Amino acid sequence: MPVLLEHIDAIARKLRRDVLYLEFLRAKPPHREDHKTFESRKLILDWLDGEGIGWRECAPIASETMMRSYAGEVYLDVPFDRRNALYRKVQAFLEHPDGTMKFSDVGFYIVPLELAMKNAHHDEPGFWERWAEDF
Repeated sequence: MPVLLEHIDAIARKLRRDVLYLEFLRAKPPHREDHKTFESRKLILDWLDGEGIGWRECAPIASETMMRSYAGEVYLDVPFDRRNALYRKVQAFLEHPDGTMKFSDVGFYIVPLELAMKNAHHDEPGFWERWAEDF
């Protein structure tokens, strides 16, 4: 069944803050493996659920020059703030103390609001409909 996913940059603009998200690297080119089969993804999402940490599937940063299929990306409903206990908890679960990932097939990213604002014109009414007509 089709699902309409919100782009991570649109989520940042809506929340008016930097946002965190996860990418599952083997689901992206050139590998294109099915993200639903990744043990790391299941383990992380189960942990988030068990800790009561909000998350939802999202699309990557929107692009006007290409379309990408969903590759398992996840928005984390946790503010990026090193003083925030919830952020530190997520970071400790995902990363080693030196900042390297505990899961080699997972990317843990910050999308700064400043970057997300470069696509603010995407929020104008009818933008994507007009874009699709010219694609």
